[in-house]
Amino acid sequence: MISEARKTVHTDLRGWLSHLSTTDRLAVIKPGAALEHELVAIAKLLDGRQAAYFPQPDGHSVPVVSGFMARRSWIAEAMGVAESELLATFREAAEQPLPSQLVPQAEAPCQQVVHRQPDVRAVLPIPTHSEHDNGPYITAGMVIARNPATGVQNVSINRIQVHGKDRMAILMLPRHLYAFYKEAERRGEDLPIAIVIGADPLTLLASQAITQIDYDELDIAGALHGSPLRVAQCLTNDVHVPADAEIVIEGRILCDEREMEGPFGEFPRYYSAREQREVIAVDAITHRQAPIFHTIVPAEMEHLLLGSIPREATLLAHLQRSFPNVLDVHLSIGGVGRYHLYVKLRKTHEGQPKNVILCAFGAHYDIKQVIVVDEDVEVHDPQQVEWAVATRFQADRDMVVISGAQGSALDPSTTLGAGDGVAPVHEQGVSAKLGLDATRPVTYHEHTFTRVRVPGEDSIDLAAWIESGRRVDFNSLAQS
Repeated sequence: MISEARKTVHTDLRGWLSHLSTTDRLAVIKPGAALEHELVAIAKLLDGRQAAYFPQPDGHSVPVVSGFMARRSWIAEAMGVAESELLATFREAAEQPLPSQLVPQAEAPCQQVVHRQPDVRAVLPIPTHSEHDNGPYITAGMVIARNPATGVQNVSINRIQVHGKDRMAILMLPRHLYAFYKEAERRGEDLPIAIVIGADPLTLLASQAITQIDYDELDIAGALHGSPLRVAQCLTNDVHVPADAEIVIEGRILCDEREMEGPFGEFPRYYSAREQREVIAVDAITHRQAPIFHTIVPAEMEHLLLGSIPREATLLAHLQRSFPNVLDVHLSIGGVGRYHLYVKLRKTHEGQPKNVILCAFGAHYDIKQVIVVDEDVEVHDPQQVEWAVATRFQADRDMVVISGAQGSALDPSTTLGAGDGVAPVHEQGVSAKLGLDATRPVTYHEHTFTRVRVPGEDSIDLAAWIESGRRVDFNSLAQS
């Protein structure tokens, strides 16, 4: 089992926040930060250095936290593994899930307090994030729904705009939740859902796994925990939610209803358009005693890493099924953790990198650019990848361009030529794909493509050679 060789695994949000606090990675903010922009501005300035904890934001009694998964090393630490083992551990959890354990309401902290017919805006401190956002948004809500045809759950994180006390609009991309909704709509039914806010770090990470339809990501969370995830059934529907979460909003995505949603500052660091979106009716809110509200600052490290790491694990598994000599992958932060993929390959045949490129494009439609490099290049270091492109790539020989493929509808460059109107859904996100083979030839003359190294540079103990505290008086040296 994956838990046997792991160190401390952080399966509780409050325990993880306490750990960050004791290691000087959580900043406690003075009371009064405004929920409109100011709170998010503070969290953004701390991004990647410290999580931000707001005990009394804008006078609200419910505290807000942000940025507790804002470094790759922190995520590995929460999983109890070295950073180099991050993808393998996540992949193993996805391949060996543990079914959840249902517990009664009396044992579910997330249902300690119940609000029937609540005003979402009064119960929860929901921030307004970016300058042109069209109101307050829930950005860290895990949306859980059951497939109307099979009953199997799906978990995803979707942006949700709060329109009124019990109505919200949701963006659903053409993935599993959207498929569930279209099936419910075909039947003339609402889709029951739960929105979970304040999950532990590993459950939050598991929610972003790229899996086939009818695969409950909460079972991946159990595998990451090393034991079945405790879940509770919602009070107004049959959706199961993490029992130890902070907050649960129970509701329904309404059949055949739409309201305007957006603009909203999304992960590509641009605003998405204002469009008609599906509508959520809120039926109840349950939460722990003294709950904590989690918000994700859009397009910053917590947002990008939560999306990119599970995708990397899935992409690596997908590529290695056809190419066992693929060693590692990385979705670059410069490519917003979605669009630009670096692949490390132990190349055995000429032309093989181009096959890898094509396989990667087929693995996920968001991928817009793939760069394949040799095993001596660290794919997590963009400078090394750029060096490989600079010295091993020729555009007329090593470039692959594919026009008119499906890409990300949130990539604003795909909307060129659309004019002032909004393209229909089936025409959104049409994108070109670019592949770069930045590998050296399998065989080459003498040291033409041998990387320059100095013997001993990887093994010398530098600290042992430096005379700590010693200074040289250069003015006193003898004149030659």
